[in-house]
Amino acid sequence: MTGPPRKDILRIGLIGVGLRGTNHLRNLLLRDDVRVTALCDIDPGRLEPAAGMVVEAGQEPPATFGEHEHSYRDLLDLESVDAVVISTPWLWHTPMAVDAMKAGKYTGLEVSAATTLEECWDLVDTHEATGTHLMLLENVNYRRDVLAVLNMVRQDVFGELVHFRCGYQHDLREVKFNDGKQPYGGGVEFGEKAISEARWRTLHSLRRNADVYPTHGLGPVAAMADINRGNRLVSLTSTASKGIGLHNHIVARGGADHPNASLKFQQGDVITTTLTTARGETIIVTHDCNLPRPYSLGFRVQGANGLWEVDGDRIYIEGESEPHRWDAAGPWLERYDHPLWKKYGEYASGSGHGGMDFFVLHAFVQSARLGVAPPIDAYDAAAWSSVTPLSEQSIAGRGEPQDVPDFTRGQWIRRKPYDWIKDTY
Repeated sequence: MTGPPRKDILRIGLIGVGLRGTNHLRNLLLRDDVRVTALCDIDPGRLEPAAGMVVEAGQEPPATFGEHEHSYRDLLDLESVDAVVISTPWLWHTPMAVDAMKAGKYTGLEVSAATTLEECWDLVDTHEATGTHLMLLENVNYRRDVLAVLNMVRQDVFGELVHFRCGYQHDLREVKFNDGKQPYGGGVEFGEKAISEARWRTLHSLRRNADVYPTHGLGPVAAMADINRGNRLVSLTSTASKGIGLHNHIVARGGADHPNASLKFQQGDVITTTLTTARGETIIVTHDCNLPRPYSLGFRVQGANGLWEVDGDRIYIEGESEPHRWDAAGPWLERYDHPLWKKYGEYASGSGHGGMDFFVLHAFVQSARLGVAPPIDAYDAAAWSSVTPLSEQSIAGRGEPQDVPDFTRGQWIRRKPYDWIKDTY
């Protein structure tokens, strides 16, 4: 597909300027190749300060929208918007992205991209029907250690790849319950009585027994395994532990008599998904967000000649490491530091999430300016996000295997791996 001609200045509209959208806005306003021309949010407490940020940055006042839930469509009608960044609650991601692509706007979409298999196909079908590109804004693909290990994979340091582990292991109880009255995370309210992400995120744990947030872990290993580009996800099985973490949090903070203490949360506290690939690798993805624990994405990359594990910060390479003993990963990661981090690392350091946010937006802006396919495209968004509905089906079937659709319709055989080294597209 051919895109529009190169744009020296990319005019961007942001749909959703909550905490995540405001961080994107802040980083976009630092660029001299971007103009923020429009904003949309139904919360005036978020919309007005965001518009002020644009003016304070020396740009023209943006058009603003937010009268009702579908006001974003008025933003999409603007000729002064070339591309959009969508940072809204999960259930709005696919509908908004589909509308944006139909409107011809280069679309940046926060994770996860979709919540059902139908939505996964909607993203792919709309991209193919319109020729408009979508980039999933998965920032962990740009984490410094992740890109260094990808660099090692591309240079065959680990040998033929065999197995991966990853996931999202992050105590989010302080995010899922926030009434705005206690110190952040001190409350036990969600839904209409809560603020920020607690207004919508916790409802997924209440109603779905699934890995609802797979892409932070799966995205980076999918890039290493060439998923959708010479390889593909074939099947998965999922299991879920019992779910007690959120109930315990409510009782500990609000008491056994609190109304929310009687709720039955459907989501298991630890959800384990095992994926198989066409080339024979296995990938274990873990979702663990409702129990007390330190943060980790649990990465493990294992090949015929060695492996890297993020927990323990350790690595082993046959023939270079002392037999049967781990090396500290630091010197290896420094040795294979990714060219993008060498070039932009100092500049990116203040952008959020350890610098990852600069790189994912940089790739989005560069791709959109040139009208070319992004590094993480609609097929990736669909394949990675499909873990949510498929894990739900597998858990409901007591671990019954589920086929992962081929969202590329056979093109994965011919698609070449993306060149993550390049800076210009």
